[in-house]
Amino acid sequence: MLPAVFNPRQKSLIRGNILVLSSLLAAFPLSGFPHNRATPYLVIPTLLAIAGTVDTVRCIRRRWSFYHAGVILCIYMDLMALTLILVFLLYPYALWMSGAH
Repeated sequence: MLPAVFNPRQKSLIRGNILVLSSLLAAFPLSGFPHNRATPYLVIPTLLAIAGTVDTVRCIRRRWSFYHAGVILCIYMDLMALTLILVFLLYPYALWMSGAH
């Protein structure tokens, strides 16, 4: 019997957070931060972060409690990490923002 963390059919807040944070950590070396470079490999951490965010959203309950509030904070953290990964992915292609011609 697998623990709930490894079973994708069961809700797991830990799995969602680990997916998002590990994809954020993987996005830093892939993007070459602070000298961002265009690489399509950043799509993989983006998709993993989206999957982790969806997994976190699955954990929310209908009735308000402190657990519900904690899950909402985790969702906000997921959205901030996802936004940062998308900046790493899209910034090198936005030449009007970087000043390169």
